Amino acid sequence: MMLKIVSLFLIFMVVLAIFGRLRLPGFGGKGDRAGGLPKPKLCPDCGRYNLRGGPCRHCRNEQG
Repeated sequence: MMLKIVSLFLIFMVVLAIFGRLRLPGFGGKGDRAGGLPKPKLCPDCGRYNLRGGPCRHCRNEQG
């Protein structure tokens, strides 16, 4: 009985892994980032990530 439970559990885990690797059309893809998130914006002057948008706070601190 115990062997049957372990076997069913392992089969269930394999099925979950197979479904987890499937790609649904229109949901991500090879060219997109995971979950369809946009690329983070970079500051054109210093090249650092600018997550808030607007003027870069690193460049602003260096100027003033």
